[in-house]
Order: sequence, then structure tokens, then C-alpha cells
Amino acid sequence: MDALPNAPPMRDRRTLQGRLESNSLKGGAGSNRMRLMTTVRLGRSSVEVSPLGVGTWAWGDRGLWQYGKEFGEPEISQAFSTSVARGVTFFDTAEVYGRGVSERILGRISKGQEVTIATKFFPWPWRSSAAVGRALDASLARLQRTSVDLYQVHWPPPWLSTRRLMSAFADAVRSGKVRAVGVSNYSASQMRKAHAALAEHDLVLASNQVEYSLLRRKPEVNGVADACRELGIALIAYSPLALGALSGKYSAERLPAGPRRWMRPFRGENLKHAAPLLELLRSLAEAKAATCSQIALRWLIDRGALPIPGAKNAAQAEENAGALRISLAPAEREALERASLRWKR
Repeated sequence: MDALPNAPPMRDRRTLQGRLESNSLKGGAGSNRMRLMTTVRLGRSSVEVSPLGVGTWAWGDRGLWQYGKEFGEPEISQAFSTSVARGVTFFDTAEVYGRGVSERILGRISKGQEVTIATKFFPWPWRSSAAVGRALDASLARLQRTSVDLYQVHWPPPWLSTRRLMSAFADAVRSGKVRAVGVSNYSASQMRKAHAALAEHDLVLASNQVEYSLLRRKPEVNGVADACRELGIALIAYSPLALGALSGKYSAERLPAGPRRWMRPFRGENLKHAAPLLELLRSLAEAKAATCSQIALRWLIDRGALPIPGAKNAAQAEENAGALRISLAPAEREALERASLRWKR
């Protein structure tokens, strides 16, 4: 598969849609504590982001992610500080994460920091396109910001006109409250319609955020990755570690606590089927003095995606950032792709 728009080609690391701006990369050889001063353009927009982000779905989520039990705001604050210190400065949230708590936490801990923030509008059935402006203002208030770098539609609403919805997002850009427009969970055809609707306002569709990992390679076969490449749209990968299944922590005999154990990566025989892939991840990680998570994230980065793993504490943030200091040889990437063919459907 060719590189996606926000990934520079392996040969020269520079393209129009995927330009890497290398600024003073400093640190000792092999150091994983250096700050990576590298950014990548988000599709064809003017927004520059770190090549790895942080997804904040877990921040404030008391159900699936057990916020308040296993971790709280102090741990999240440490995860934020560690991420920024390592050059991971792109944070993705949404108005529905923790019923607004994720945005509030991010607003408090990011105050005064030079970071790039994305959030999302949730198209509840009772909402019309006219609700976009009010929802954006509410998100900005929670984030304690006057503007957001990327504003996304969380899910494609079949009851709303794509043209009217994108017009409302264009109004948000014209107001100065939004720098770039994105979508999430859109199919290839839905993405093309959104792209065309924004073009009527001389705007580009910057990104499509979809589930993508070694255990969920559907974007490669359902046309989404192809459309991203064709139209110059960044593919943001959420759940890049398959809810932790690719971290190497779990097995069919050792499942995560809470409701996560009932979700797709852990249901039925899924972890048993994933055993050969997990063993390969462990082998590659050992050879590179890395972790399974870092190998899985690096594979996505090399595929041209922008992964946004979660980070509930400083240790997880440090581990995630380590994916930026390792490399995979072509043969290693191909081995991972062969081992994960079961999930390319």
C-alpha cells in the first residue's frame, strides 16, 4: 500500500501533503528522553501536528475506562506533561468523552501550553446543522480556548444533509474558531461527499478518523485509505492498540478488568487467533529494546496513518512516545502484515 497523505515517502521523507518539518532533533544516541521536534501536515490543511498523538477517550470515562478507580486527573496531568516533553503535542478529544469531562480536563492541563487540539461535534438525532455553532462554543468553553485546531464530525449522520453540515463547519472556520475541518467514522463515499461540500467553500477536508490497527485493517480494503490517498486527506487512527490487545499485557487467560473484556478484540477466540501476531510483536520488541505497543504504533506511522493511542499515566505516555525513536525494516513490516492478514477484511 502506498503511503497516506500525512506520511512522507521512505526515500526522502518529504512530500507536499506529508511534509516533515525537522527542527533541532537533539539527544544522546539511543535516548528515549529527547524531545522530537518533528511535525507533519494534516492532509492538505495548514495545520501541523506531531506524527503521533494522544487520544483522550479515557479521560473522564467512568464506564469503559474506569476513570476515578484506576486513574484520575493527577495521573492524566502527568501523562500530558510527559507527552509534551517528548514532542507528542497533538491531543484529540470530543464533547461526548466523559460527558464533557475529557474536554474540561484537557482545558485545565493544557492552559498556556503550545499544543494542537482536536475535538468533535456529536450529531445526536435531535440536532440539526444549526447546532454546530452552539456545540462548538460549549466545547471551546470547556477547553478554555478561543479556537480549536481541528473540529470533526464524530459520526456520519444519515438524517442530516452533508452539504448543510459542512456549510455549518465552514461557517465555524470563517468565524476564526476552527482552523481545519475533519470527519470521523466516515466511509469512502461519505468522505468524498464531505470533501466536495467543503470545496464549495474553498476549504479542504483535513482528516478522517477511523479505527485502524494491526487487529483492524478494514480501512485498507473498504476504500477509506485509497480515498484518503487520492484526495490528500489524513487518516487518523483511533484505537491503534486495539483497546490494549496489542500491548502484550493480555491473553485468552488474562483479560482486562471492567467492560473492555467484552469488546471485540477480547471476545470469543479473538485473542487466541491473535497469538501468532502477538508473539511476532514480542520478538521484534525484544530485538529493538522496545515494547509491543511501540512496534504496533510504528507500523501504523510507517503505513501513513496518524495514531492517537490513549495515555492514562506518565508511563503509558513515555511508552507511546518511544514509537517515534524506533524503526522497522521493510521485511519486518511485511512480516507484521502477513501475521495480521486475518484482520484485513
